[in-house]
Amino acid sequence: MRSWDYKPKPVKRVEIPKPGSSEKRKLGIPCVRDRVLQTSIKLSIEPLFDGEFSESSFGFRPGRNQKQAIERAKQLVQNGKEWVVDIDLEKFFDRINQDKLLHLLSLKVDDQRVIRLIAMGLRSGVIHNDDYEPTLEGSTQGSPLSPLLSNIVLDELDKELEVRGLEFCRFADDVNIFVGSRKAAERVLESVTHFIEKKLKLTVNMTKSKAALSSAVKFLGIVIISGMVLISAVSKQLREGFYAPPSIRAR
Repeated sequence: MRSWDYKPKPVKRVEIPKPGSSEKRKLGIPCVRDRVLQTSIKLSIEPLFDGEFSESSFGFRPGRNQKQAIERAKQLVQNGKEWVVDIDLEKFFDRINQDKLLHLLSLKVDDQRVIRLIAMGLRSGVIHNDDYEPTLEGSTQGSPLSPLLSNIVLDELDKELEVRGLEFCRFADDVNIFVGSRKAAERVLESVTHFIEKKLKLTVNMTKSKAALSSAVKFLGIVIISGMVLISAVSKQLREGFYAPPSIRAR
């Protein structure tokens, strides 16, 4: 690294099933050497960013977890904001604009050598079925640094929602906005979608995004009905299928 002979290796592409979907989730497995470097970078730069992240952001942050996100969502519904704008970001990790991300990093990271190392990692490519594929966009889902980078990208969305006075919960790329009426939910869905696609250069999956009552919106595997937290039907089926004895699963 000191002599700049270091070059990250392409990550190994692995595709795993997405629960409740026929689609595959693309993961990237870096080699051990690159994982050590990325973890070191994360530990070094995370304090520069985390202190200014939104209080409504709960994913992959020190001292924050899914339980807190669910509790916050429950409180918002109990306070009368039963209509939820459920934003689905299509292939979020695969479509992060790398140039925009590097610009956001450079606003707080003064050492351009660190920015260069991150850029090299983002553009190291992937090996899939023994073939090399370049990575001209996106951030490898599965690397130690990727969760922090995703929060840096979506912090711009968090700040926009706060400026608008909207209450929301975000866990990584799962974004739910809570409002008091259907009309407001539909209006927010349209305007926030426009902001995400024009400003953040990301794609909103309109077939999965919706404005609906909290009882019809799954957030981190749960739904909120009349202020009560319940496991969603899809999550319950997956859980029962996983824990059921083989004889039961066979039937």
